[in-house]
Amino acid sequence: MQRGSGTRAAARRSGVSAVSAMRWLERFSLLLNRALAWAAGLVLVAMMLFSVLDMALRMIGHDIAGSYEVIGWLSATAMALALGYTQVHRGHVSINLLVTHLHGRLRAGIELAMSLCSLLLFGTLAWYLTGYGGVLRESGSLSETLKAIVYPWVYVVALGAVGLTLALLVDFLRSAGRFLGYAPDQR
Repeated sequence: MQRGSGTRAAARRSGVSAVSAMRWLERFSLLLNRALAWAAGLVLVAMMLFSVLDMALRMIGHDIAGSYEVIGWLSATAMALALGYTQVHRGHVSINLLVTHLHGRLRAGIELAMSLCSLLLFGTLAWYLTGYGGVLRESGSLSETLKAIVYPWVYVVALGAVGLTLALLVDFLRSAGRFLGYAPDQR
């Protein structure tokens, strides 16, 4: 038996488990963000139907009290729930004019740093939104016009931020793999 062959075998096993963990995380992120995107689509349809109903009622002299509040909540919900799915499919605007001219480890290092910054930013946002929802729940805060509870909407926006954070975690781990030479340089 060669010296060190046990260590190499252990490294291969841990590499295989890391790859399978990464695949599981990618699948979980995709499934969660796909479900959130479907929910965002349903909210968007509800917002459209509510708007049409409000406009039709205004034409005959009746309006829905608090319609601006409801539309605001629905639009914030639709936007927040779609963030992770958009990140998974690279639908955000990305300015990478300089980075595209770089190659190899330097490009991977810049992508790793940007992924880490994004991950930390939106992870912190999800954390604080969850806390803010708790504060609103405990204080019994109500909306201005409808006097409706608002903390559930904040929790839904926090859920959207969690979906985005999970997608950014996957991006960060891919960038780390490229930087360390474990993954092909693809994008």
